[in-house]
Amino acid sequence: MNTGKVTLVGAGPGDPELLTLKALKAIRAATVLLVDDLVSPEVVAHAAPGARIVHVGKRGGCKSTPQAFIEKLMLMAAREGENVVRLKGGDPFIFGRGGEEMEHLRAAGVPVEIVNGITSGLAAATSLGVPLTHREHAQGVIFLTGHAQQGASLPDWRMLAATAREARLTLVIYMGVSGAAHIQQDLLTGLPASTPVAIVQRASHPDQRHAVTTLGEMAATIAAQALASPAVIVVGDVVRGVAAAGHAVSAVRAA
Repeated sequence: MNTGKVTLVGAGPGDPELLTLKALKAIRAATVLLVDDLVSPEVVAHAAPGARIVHVGKRGGCKSTPQAFIEKLMLMAAREGENVVRLKGGDPFIFGRGGEEMEHLRAAGVPVEIVNGITSGLAAATSLGVPLTHREHAQGVIFLTGHAQQGASLPDWRMLAATAREARLTLVIYMGVSGAAHIQQDLLTGLPASTPVAIVQRASHPDQRHAVTTLGEMAATIAAQALASPAVIVVGDVVRGVAAAGHAVSAVRAA
């Protein structure tokens, strides 16, 4: 049996110019591409003319292709000798289920390569000129999910709030807009209501929108501005410079 290989490729946050050279080479060499919903068409356009493209939607709050079915497709194509690229928004190893897919494929004896991509949490902050770490404001950063799989527990926001305040950390929350009210309530047990917050929807896409507010007004701002998934929430003093500049809500392409 002529077993092919699978490459888990991070397509970045959306802007095709943020694609890495290694990712571009992998996409062009693929004979089969399994593409997530959040991957922009401009990135998929780099595929070879004869490549087979299969869209396997994976979005929170939307009807999604079952993960087990995606893994089955990858395994079948690789066993048929195909050069398979699993094309994911952001980075495969940051809330992209890349670890699960790698383990499944390796257990089946299929070679797997990982190509990193720029994660949306980083792109969202950068689009506003916000550094996730800063010697005067943040000594570290924590990437978190606001959405847990069924049966799993969410982060302990109260403990994280206390830790973030004590250690001067930036919190970057993925998939958190639907649970913003609960997250806000628990974070306020350890962080001041004046803590600056940025919410960025569709980071780096032409229709990117964002709001800059405070932790005390976070949920109300999300509701008032109708900000929705996919979005990233950045909490911490690193956002203070944007807030001071008077930024509110915009719908512009990130530079």
